[in-house]
Formats: sequence, structure tokens, C-alpha cells
Amino acid sequence: MAANPENLKTPLLGRPISSNDQSKPVLLRVFVALALYLGVGTICFVLVRSQLEGKKTNDIVDALYFCVVTMSTVGYGDLVPATTLAKLLSCLFVFTGEAMVVLVLSNAVDNIVEKNENLVARVFHLRDKVTPAELLKEVKTNKTKYKFLMVLFFLVLLMSSGTLFLKFHEGMSTIDAFYCVCATITTLGYGDESFVTAKGRMFGVFWILSSTICLAQFFYCLTELYSERRQRYLLKRVLGRKLTFADIEAADLDNDNVVSVAEFIILKLKEMEKITNEDVTLLMDCFKNLDVDKSGTLTTADIINTV
Repeated sequence: MAANPENLKTPLLGRPISSNDQSKPVLLRVFVALALYLGVGTICFVLVRSQLEGKKTNDIVDALYFCVVTMSTVGYGDLVPATTLAKLLSCLFVFTGEAMVVLVLSNAVDNIVEKNENLVARVFHLRDKVTPAELLKEVKTNKTKYKFLMVLFFLVLLMSSGTLFLKFHEGMSTIDAFYCVCATITTLGYGDESFVTAKGRMFGVFWILSSTICLAQFFYCLTELYSERRQRYLLKRVLGRKLTFADIEAADLDNDNVVSVAEFIILKLKEMEKITNEDVTLLMDCFKNLDVDKSGTLTTADIINTV
């Protein structure tokens, strides 16, 4: 395997096969965890169905729907716990559900988006003859941008499908349907508009989970894109700025009136806000402790003496 690294590559992008293989167990664990959560929650709320107040349709559908509405923190208010036991169960499932959304389901969304980044890159280069190696480089360079576009596409698709479903199946006007979609995906959940039919709630089980997570991913990607662009601007400004005598003096950490490559790199890293003076001080103190013979360099003798 070491002698033939190409055997580990995919024919399209040259990516290691192991990265795809690793995503399968992650997705499997996500679906198993979600199935267990929804299964246990549905059973619990079916057993206490008489202790829930509100608009009811089918016992199993209502219990599953209530789990998802609780898990996503939408909380329409069309089904509410009315007894001490039901309220305690709701408290338990809302905390468990939030943890699952943050720690588990987001990983699944990331995997799905990353698998489609090369598709977005191909769309941007339909008229260009791009080799697999060039496409891989393009994806790596604009990874955050393509991820943002993919999440935006899914978000628009989910909002459109939700609006159409509420309009034609739940009988809402276009404005009310769009209003309900926005109140749902932001987990605002006023409760004046919600899914009221059994089929609508079955649709809502999948749609609410997908849309609320997708919106959270959208804002995360938006923040990541802004941060990356700011870093690129800062990098361009730092590398394009001319050195001054003050820079030479600040970069000369060992006070020998000469700036080495390492000192120049440290200076630029500090300007790019990658490291701070405190970081440099801590690392220099660590180096001095390891440099037993005080030669200014680390040798095998220093390592032996510190053992």
C-alpha cells in the first residue's frame, strides 16, 4: 500500500478511499441514534397520550410529531403536556434532542454537503475542461464557498417544499404557509399556524428536522465564509506590506541584529493574528528548558539529558 499510493485514490478526484469509508459508520451511527431517540420517544408519548392536550389525529403519528417538535425546540403549542409525568418526559426529551441535533445530526449534514462539493465545482466549470486534479484543487481552495452554496440550495429547496405543502395540503394561504415555514425553521413556533392533519404531521416529522438543522448550518457556513474572507484579506495585506526598521527590530527575538527565516515567519504570523506574543513567549520558554547545554539549538544530547 505504501509503495502504490494511487491504489488508495478514487478515479474521479484522487481522494483517499478511506475518507469515504469513514463517513459510512458516522452516518450509520447518526441514523441508529435518531431511530432510537424517536422510537423510545414515540413509545413514551403513546403511553401518556391521554396526558397531552391539543389538536390530536393519530396516536402514533401525534407522539412521533410531538417528539420532533420537542427535539427541534419548535414548540408550536398545538400539543402540550398537561400532567407532571408528561412535563418531566418533555423536559428530558428536549435536552436529549438538543444534544443530538448539535453533536450528531450536524455531522450527518456535513458529510452530505461535503460529498456534493465536487458537484457544485463541476457546475461552476461546465464550459471548462477541468481535469480531476484541477477540480480537487478547486474544491479545496473554495471549500467554504461551495459548502455555503450547497447549504443555501438545500435551505431554499426545503423552504419552498414546506410552503407548497402547507398551501396545498394544509389549506393555508401562501403568506400564512411561508410565515409558518419561517416560524418553524427559526424554531420560533408561535403556534398560531402548524401541521394539523395526520399526513401533514408525518411530513412535518422529516421536514422540521431537515429544515431547522439546515438553517443552523447555513448561519454557521455564513460565519465561516466571512471569517475566511477576512483572513484572506488580512493575509494579502500582511504579505503586501513593506518592512520597516521597526519591523526588523520587533522580529529580532534573539537581539543579534539579524532576522532569520524563523523570526520573519513568526513576525508575519503575529500580524495575521495566527499567534500572539504570549504564544511566542511560552514556546521560547519551553525551548530554553529543553536546551540543557544552552547552545541555542536542540540536539540528541539535550534530549538524553532531559530524560
